[in-house]
Amino acid sequence: MIKLNIGCGGTPLLDYINIDRDSLEDLRRRYPKKIFSDDLVIVDHDIFNLPYLENSVDEINADGLLEHLSFKEEPLFLCEVIRILKPGATFRFSVPDFEAACRIWLEAEDDWIEFYADSDKAISEQHWFGTYTYDYKNRWGYIMATFFGSQKGPGQYHKNGYSEKKIRSMLSVIGFTQMECSQFQWRGDRDFMIQTIATK
Repeated sequence: MIKLNIGCGGTPLLDYINIDRDSLEDLRRRYPKKIFSDDLVIVDHDIFNLPYLENSVDEINADGLLEHLSFKEEPLFLCEVIRILKPGATFRFSVPDFEAACRIWLEAEDDWIEFYADSDKAISEQHWFGTYTYDYKNRWGYIMATFFGSQKGPGQYHKNGYSEKKIRSMLSVIGFTQMECSQFQWRGDRDFMIQTIATK
């Protein structure tokens, strides 16, 4: 079986081919508190031109990837996914729930306090425009990371947004026949996400 985990970042999976710009050693440096198995397979492929034949891949996982693709890149990636998946195979992915983030933003206080900081000290203290919290108290605090990415490292910027309706529409356009969407909170307490399992 060929199973791909695309844009794995800090969550590479055993028994998958993990596709990421970072090597295993890069991941160990980037996430020093995590332990990564030597058995992990991590490769750096062009996600818009994947080296797999049509109808050859059994499963694709892509958590927290699509929001980092531009409007132009989005269809290129999704067309590669549908091209290489076998009939009946699944594409599982998660993205921030843009609608939920908008509701939270509108209900939060419009209380700008200070400019964004990304020094080691600010990062260690969870600095978000002076709120020093992951709570959604302030419109200009942590909730902004849902829209734009945390911006504390290369590749963390968000370029796109998703709702369940958009997901269902775009997957139908490229040829997926079945979709299941559900909501969850990343880390269990924040960042409303949409989990999708689509079948070709």
